[in-house]
Order: sequence, then structure tokens, then C-alpha cells
Amino acid sequence: MDTQSLKAFIAVADQRSFSTAADTLYLTQSAVSKRIKLLEEQLGTPLFDRHNRTISLTEAGHALLPRAQQILDLVSDTELELENMTGDVQGSLTLATSHHIGLHRLPPVLRQFVQHHPAVELDLEFLGSERAYQAVRLRQVDLALTTLSDTPSDDIEAIPLWQDDMVCVCSRDHRLATIPNLTLRDLSEEAAILPERDTITYRLVADVFSDSALTLRAPMPTNYLETIKMLVSVGLGWSLLPASMVSDFGAIPTGNENRTAKNALGSDASLYTLSWPARPLQRKLGVVYLRHRTRSNAANALLDLLNQHKS
Repeated sequence: MDTQSLKAFIAVADQRSFSTAADTLYLTQSAVSKRIKLLEEQLGTPLFDRHNRTISLTEAGHALLPRAQQILDLVSDTELELENMTGDVQGSLTLATSHHIGLHRLPPVLRQFVQHHPAVELDLEFLGSERAYQAVRLRQVDLALTTLSDTPSDDIEAIPLWQDDMVCVCSRDHRLATIPNLTLRDLSEEAAILPERDTITYRLVADVFSDSALTLRAPMPTNYLETIKMLVSVGLGWSLLPASMVSDFGAIPTGNENRTAKNALGSDASLYTLSWPARPLQRKLGVVYLRHRTRSNAANALLDLLNQHKS
């Protein structure tokens, strides 16, 4: 059974289209069709039902799909184990990262990595937390740097590297900045600018409000924390941001001194630090990878560097 035919089969099953699968594999549609035909002849059964404009897996196709992925994973892991025996740090390394980590945590690590391992071809992709976990599970990336889930997973290894203490902020001219004893209900009555609902950061905040039977209003989600910071600074809502980003923006201390401090800072203080009326929120940032997948020498070298930069 040819592995290239299995790759074509998985691509067609995933895309439900021969032409789209051909594009993802950088092949012609006829080449993909020939590989599928060869596989069906070898197995002695059709794998796809062809309709007028669509295709679907047959019962045999459904049975083959998970086994085909297992075969390809085994082949890939075996190739990596053999390559690792040379001790060379080379080849490709696919890395996913959030925008915040990519901008604020990763640059010194990557700078050192490319200097020490110039033979590694690094492929960097920016993904939100849920999508990053999914990409690791699907073997689309070797490692992912992201916000870590509080729920352990049997198939994912998660290594904490950094911690973000979250600070509640709004614009210095926002209504919330005038409330002396802020409550969660006050916050629930105003728009929140937060990451998208499928992110771990959003769930951290949403859980606080759901525990108090309050609704969280987040009408314009974005996974770019720098964009969130800008939207908050112009008065479109409140948010929770990493303390490092807030201090960089010239925010002020929390507590009863806020109003005096704001007046003292004048127009240069774009953000106003609110006293967060609930349990402190912290994000754990780290690296995740598939627990039972063979890692390349390049992946292990990057993991070593990340551990050196943890704080």
C-alpha cells in the first residue's frame, strides 16, 4: 500500500473534493484520481461514492480513514527517529504561536535559535489557543506556543513558561472610570473588548461572569491584544490585558488613588486601570505538543531554548 495514495485518500476525504485535494497536495486532479483508483484496486472496494457534483466516503472509506492516518503517522515517526540518530539539528520545524507571544515573548528565543541552528527551516503560523491545540492534535504543527488550558489532556503535553497577570482597563474617559466601587454588574452593563469565544482567555473571563449569573457583552471580538488595547483606549469598551502591556501603555495604579492619579497624569494616560471586582485572573503561557509523537532534533532544541527563557 503506497503512502502517497494514502495521503491522496486523506486529502480527498478531508476536502470532499478531488480538485481541492489536488491543490492542497500540489498535484494535478488526474494524478490524485489515479492514486485513489490504485488504492481502490489494491483494496478491492470503492472508497468514495461519486455523485453529480459531490463525493462522500463509502463504508469502506470510513473504516480506512483513521487507519490510513495511523499508518502515515507511524511512517513519519519512524523517519524522524532514523533522522534523529545522526544528531544533526536540521530539517523543517513547524511552529504555531499566538500574536501576543510571537510579539512579546518569542523574538529573543527565535533569534538565538536561528543563530545556533541555521540548517533548520522554520515555518511560523499565528493561531488562537483552541486552533493551536487542534493543529497539534492533527499534526499540522510540531509545537505550539499558546495560552495553556486549565483542563489537562491525555494526548497533549503542556509546559508552562510564562505567566500573565491580567489587569482590568478602560479608557480614562469611560463611564466605568467614574465608579468608585466597581462591581461585576457594572462591567456587565458595558461592552467588553475580548478575544474570540473559542479562546482560553475569553473563557477565563466568561466563567467569572457566569459564576455570578451575569451576561458578558463582547460585541467585537479580536485575537490581537494590541488591537484590543487600541479599541479600549479610544473608549469602545473595557477589557482585561496582561499587566506588561498595561504598564507599557502608561496605565495607573488600581484602588482609591485612581481618580487622583488620572488627573495628575493628564491627557497622556490613554488607559485607566480599574479595580477588578473578582478573583485575580492569570493566564499561563507555554508550549504544547503531541505527547506520543516523535519529536525531531530541531523541536527538542527549541524546547531546550524555551526552558532557558521561562520566567
